[in-house]
Amino acid sequence: MKAWTRGILCLLVALCAGAAGIAQPGAAPESAGHTPWWKNAVIYEIYPRSFQDSNRNGIGDLNGITSRLDYLQNLGVNAIWLTPIYPSPQVDFGYDISDYTAIDPQYGTMADFDRLTAEARKRNIGVIMDLVLNHTSDKHPWFIESASSRTNPKADWYVWHDPKIVNGKREPPNNWQSVFGHSAWQWDPARKQYYYHRFYIQQPDLNWNNPQVRKAMYDMVRFWIRHGVAGFRLDAITSLFEDPSFSNEAYVLGPDGKPVINAYGDKEVMTNKTDNLPEVHDVLRELRRVADEAGNRNVVLIGETYLESIADLRKMYGPRNDELQLPMDMQVGFINKLDVPLFRRRINEAETEIGDNQPLFVFDNHDNPRWDRYQLSASGTPVFGYGPHHAGIGRVLATILFASRDTAMFYYGDEIGMVTTPPTRKEDVKDPIGITGWPKEKGRDGERTPMQWNDGPDAGFSAGHVKTWLPIPPSYTTYNVAAEQDQPNSMLHWYEQLMALRKQDPALHSGDEIMLNTSDNKVLSWLRKAPDGEAVVVACNFTDQPRTVNLDVSAQGVQGTHASTLMITPGTPEPASLSKVQLGPYGVYVGKVQ
Repeated sequence: MKAWTRGILCLLVALCAGAAGIAQPGAAPESAGHTPWWKNAVIYEIYPRSFQDSNRNGIGDLNGITSRLDYLQNLGVNAIWLTPIYPSPQVDFGYDISDYTAIDPQYGTMADFDRLTAEARKRNIGVIMDLVLNHTSDKHPWFIESASSRTNPKADWYVWHDPKIVNGKREPPNNWQSVFGHSAWQWDPARKQYYYHRFYIQQPDLNWNNPQVRKAMYDMVRFWIRHGVAGFRLDAITSLFEDPSFSNEAYVLGPDGKPVINAYGDKEVMTNKTDNLPEVHDVLRELRRVADEAGNRNVVLIGETYLESIADLRKMYGPRNDELQLPMDMQVGFINKLDVPLFRRRINEAETEIGDNQPLFVFDNHDNPRWDRYQLSASGTPVFGYGPHHAGIGRVLATILFASRDTAMFYYGDEIGMVTTPPTRKEDVKDPIGITGWPKEKGRDGERTPMQWNDGPDAGFSAGHVKTWLPIPPSYTTYNVAAEQDQPNSMLHWYEQLMALRKQDPALHSGDEIMLNTSDNKVLSWLRKAPDGEAVVVACNFTDQPRTVNLDVSAQGVQGTHASTLMITPGTPEPASLSKVQLGPYGVYVGKVQ
């Protein structure tokens, strides 16, 4: 797309947003009778190390993100979520924080951050910080003091426990395991106690039963709100508390009745005593009050919530909707197979079983392979890379994300079809998970490779010919922003058009979502119906074979047997009527009912 055309699209998106009454970050608060800015918004996750390098050191930074805000505005996003940019030893690439109220020098300065938020606000883009409440780095001053003795002022700021003595030998208190492999307990010789780490050894868990810990964290939230953030994504929020009995977990058993051995060689245990305990909700209510008061009810709380059921997800909003505004619904986007009945059921649950709350759908993030994982081999295992139906599957997933009644979150590079590119040699692995679990677990480097801006040196990520922190995949010469801007049928344009439509069309923006053809196991189709009666139909073919569907909407009280095409997979004939909509392999149709 030429520059002037993109400028017109950007203007149209902004005008459509205003016409549709879409609130923007910093707009009047919900309490004043306005729709909150985050409802039906599009949120774009940025992994700062990998987005844009402005100083030629091979690592992305804040000024690099600022330089790309016009791109993000043209794309149509309402907010950007930044993974952690605080000072950190970078054991877990920022999720091991050593100072909660500063910026890591490799990303820039606080002045750079303030400039980013100010420039983003000019473009009606909010900045969402990653808030890591469960743990700190072992280099954080709090932990250094806590570990120094059992009598220091911060002795009880972390989870400590005496050893278990078996046959005269010291052992961890129980069989709890780290998410990243092996025991979740680490011996500290100074205190002569174990400390608990849900994640890496270098990430000791905070003791959220200590009121001083809560106060310190809530003060930190106020600090960042004063710096203009639009919200927080709460990392590992369900892991804040542990069962006070500290008793053993049960083992996960396989079909043979024996304990399952995981990628790290451990007997896998359940997490009933370390995840999603009731006390989490007390903290969420407190945190919501702090955010609402400090942010004039404009600040959104997003939860990293990997949960087992829609009932568990509903609880995260709070009984009076006073906890998280947007717990992540991982049950839709992480089905990880193109299963029409399962998608239909999960989406319908999200639309009907969380009260009046807003679902947040997400298909990708920095901890999971990209959406090419939906390409499966004959054995059902993911096939990463550019398979024969890569583009078709990408359009299907994007359509589900952006044409559903939800707040939509996606990951940098998804819009150009970037794929998972895992390392092929252990010596190239940067992620400690991959180092520990190789070769069964290759780590998360594959989904964190640098953004592909153009086909020049370093894919436009850096200023040229530097060693980037992760290698740039060879595919960058074909799959990059510059190339796709000039390709009418590119994935980038598909994303742009979907996001523009959801802002422009009342039915796609905020209409009800009703599943159609509920006995069809090959095509997922649904109706979006606005309060004024305007209606849009959507159909996605989940197979590699052509399909024809009848999108009869009369039972839903919608009059009309024809549709005006809004979006259609390239090369597909437009339907003469809704009774015969043809879909090619992994084909998509979006039309306004006439």
